[in-house]
Amino acid sequence: MVATPAAAERFALGTFEAPDGRVFPGLVRDQRVRDLTDAITGGVLPCDGPPALLGLLRVWDDAVPRLAELAAADDGWRDGAGLRVRAPLTPGQVLQSGANYRTHVIDLVVAHRDPDDPRDEEQVRAEAAAFMDRRAAEGEPYLFVGLPSAVCGPDDDVVLPAYSDQHDWELELAAVIGRPAFRVSPEQALDHVAGYTIANDITTRDLVFRRDMPDIGTDWLRAKNAPTFLPLGPWLVPAEFVPDPMDLRIRLTLNGRVMQDETTKDMIFDVARLVSAASQTVPLSPGDLVLTGSPAGNGMHWGRLLRPGDVMESTITGLGVQRNRCVAEEAR
Repeated sequence: MVATPAAAERFALGTFEAPDGRVFPGLVRDQRVRDLTDAITGGVLPCDGPPALLGLLRVWDDAVPRLAELAAADDGWRDGAGLRVRAPLTPGQVLQSGANYRTHVIDLVVAHRDPDDPRDEEQVRAEAAAFMDRRAAEGEPYLFVGLPSAVCGPDDDVVLPAYSDQHDWELELAAVIGRPAFRVSPEQALDHVAGYTIANDITTRDLVFRRDMPDIGTDWLRAKNAPTFLPLGPWLVPAEFVPDPMDLRIRLTLNGRVMQDETTKDMIFDVARLVSAASQTVPLSPGDLVLTGSPAGNGMHWGRLLRPGDVMESTITGLGVQRNRCVAEEAR
């Protein structure tokens, strides 16, 4: 986890499944887990609803100081070994960002230029970079909606549907909303973020555009929302322990080979602008996710898409590790 102020015991939050099948919210510190169920049911820790991270997010301002006190205590901890780590929460709304990493977009422009384009690659890159600068200064983020039913855990299998063989990875930083936000400014936006987690926004490439209706544009429902297509977690790390969300390293390996390795500095629109932009249309509520886009290095770039048996290992600075194995739909 990332460095924290000296006065605070650093911690994260997760959702766990015990060997007997019981699911519970937990505090995470130094590879140990503290079951929060008794603290919630006993009134030590405020919660809006049954014991779960979503209930804590709904009363986040009151919950944070109590969580910090529990994190500083020496008793009540157990070894995390033997616990299954589930997705930290089932989100309410999922707002996703497209074309939000500078290098990624420039690579796409180069890759998809007309074969008859007289410009050389260097000129195409320079013009695309200038366009990205204008977009950052004057444009708006490209946002669309995902479904919470696509969420799976950070160690769960990703099931590759049989209707395509063009499934691709897209590792992303996800902001978790902790305070209601509607039409907030970029300057206010981060005050509404409870914390951050890791998301891998799997995409079926040949379903992104409708061949039967090319003029209608993108079809994100079919391309991104199959079950298990949004591995989430392992942890929700409170925002106070992520001093600068725009200085985090995003890294994905496929079967041990590095495919994505970038920092969030390469974003065109930063986290604050994305949250603000989403809130201009959608009232954001505690537990909603705002995904921030994926950097260069997905499967289309490498000419190598996901296959059964592949293992993706994904990390973002201070937020933990995902490890997802890909399985064919028939073999599940």
